[in-house]
Amino acid sequence: MAKMSGAQALADMLQGYGVSHVFMVPAVLRRTFAEMERRTQIQRIHCHGEKAAAYMADGYARASGKPGVCMAQVVGALNLAAGLRDAWLAHSPVIAFTGGRDAKTKFRKAYQEVDDVPSFEPVTKWNATVDAVERIPDMVRQAFRAAVSGAPGPVHLQFRGNEGQIDQEEFDVEPFWETQFSRVPPFRPEPDAASVRAVLALLQQAQKPIFVAGGGVRASGAARELVALAEKLQIPVATSLNAKDAIAGAHPLSVGVVGSYSRESANRAVAAADLVCFIGTEAGGMTTHFWAVPPAGVAAIQIDIDPETLGRNYPLKAAINADAKITLARLLWEADASTAGRRKPWIATVRGLCDEYAAKYRDVLASDAVPIRPERMCGDLSRHLPDDAIVVVDTGHAGMWMGGMFDVKSARQSYLRSAGHLGWAFPAGLGAKCACPERPVVTFTGDAGFWYHIAEVETAVRWGINAVTIVNNNGSGNQSKRGFDRAYGGTQTDKARELWTFSAMNFARLAEDMGALGIRVEKPADFAPALARAFEAKRPVVIDVATDIEAIAPAPVSS
Repeated sequence: MAKMSGAQALADMLQGYGVSHVFMVPAVLRRTFAEMERRTQIQRIHCHGEKAAAYMADGYARASGKPGVCMAQVVGALNLAAGLRDAWLAHSPVIAFTGGRDAKTKFRKAYQEVDDVPSFEPVTKWNATVDAVERIPDMVRQAFRAAVSGAPGPVHLQFRGNEGQIDQEEFDVEPFWETQFSRVPPFRPEPDAASVRAVLALLQQAQKPIFVAGGGVRASGAARELVALAEKLQIPVATSLNAKDAIAGAHPLSVGVVGSYSRESANRAVAAADLVCFIGTEAGGMTTHFWAVPPAGVAAIQIDIDPETLGRNYPLKAAINADAKITLARLLWEADASTAGRRKPWIATVRGLCDEYAAKYRDVLASDAVPIRPERMCGDLSRHLPDDAIVVVDTGHAGMWMGGMFDVKSARQSYLRSAGHLGWAFPAGLGAKCACPERPVVTFTGDAGFWYHIAEVETAVRWGINAVTIVNNNGSGNQSKRGFDRAYGGTQTDKARELWTFSAMNFARLAEDMGALGIRVEKPADFAPALARAFEAKRPVVIDVATDIEAIAPAPVSS
């Protein structure tokens, strides 16, 4: 075995696992960064904040299917842990490296000393310390295994030393890596035959079944099998936000996103079904509008790689614990297409619900109103985004507008959304662009979300991360308007509006000052040309769209 430093071993292992970028706030693992420069092609993206670094790694992971790596020294570790919460909620394989306490100085009030390990426990699948240089290889291998196996998720390794100085030490080692664990999924557990037969029997007998597809379908790469099975058995498809790109919006069996940030046709179709088949979704509060859609007591089936998910939120008639892609392929192979005919009335009913939705919002999706309506932006994005675009969407009103009003039009488009943290989308979009530099990346956020990590515009410029960011700029966080209306008995005071409104700001001008291309849009007809200009720019772009502060996204329905 050769003698090498921990930094050399770590750099070689990250290269071996196919890591192309790491996102960090210095200073941590400095020697490793030097070795990356000497020994690898890995890009070291220096950000302005630890949460942004975690979000970038998260966007990288979701766009590529490969683990995203983020890093921070000990004093920034708590911020990095906070940034992992969205990855935890979305089952995204993010690996966090931090500096940590040294046994020689523990409990002596060393500079910046805090025990950070407990803060990672609620937001990671595996949370461990690297206390001896000899342990770097096996601990890194386990980190990659844990991040991508089963239901994916974040992991954390704390390296000894406030900046992880353990990487300076030498040891005898022949580092190796397991490329099987360089992306999701490393394993595809197969369903047992009896469970497949039970699920098929229920689907084929049902008069009004519906599929509810979740992020597990996306992680497994099972969209093609889902659509083929739906077509063979003539079963409508609703999705969670995490699986919005599993089926094109214009597909005749697509009803849209179900739940709280949803499309009315999806909620009504799922509420009316006599059998709901959950695939790769935990059937959590957002996907089911807090377990109202579908209603309690509905006949349900669930397919998931995580056995603890099965039956957690709805009693099940049948369940399959297996990989989504393999399971759907098996169901497709064994399904009896002759049973599809009994669902013709149901398909007609569902298409009627979709047609009602389309008629209700047709005018506003093409509205020429000034200030601009967010629905018009969603309509233009549905029409004008490239077929291979990656769309990254914030939570709050951004998630509500895009979840309900935007249509994925191609199997080559990808849709990534915040699992609940406002401000996630902008840095996540930068990470997605790092993962897929050849694809157009478009982020949709509001001014409230953009303010969180606006400093990362400079990061994008400095590193040439040419993503396009669209800011729905209404000078407010107006998703809160309904809540404050209730709090003030229906009529808010001017002082109350201070609690959810901001100063007027031209983000295009700010972007220009930081070196990006800034485009200000104040008329609806100018939005599509601005998109075209942005895609041709070959530099980071911020499109600041002046929108109506009174535009409130539709409230979800439950029946």
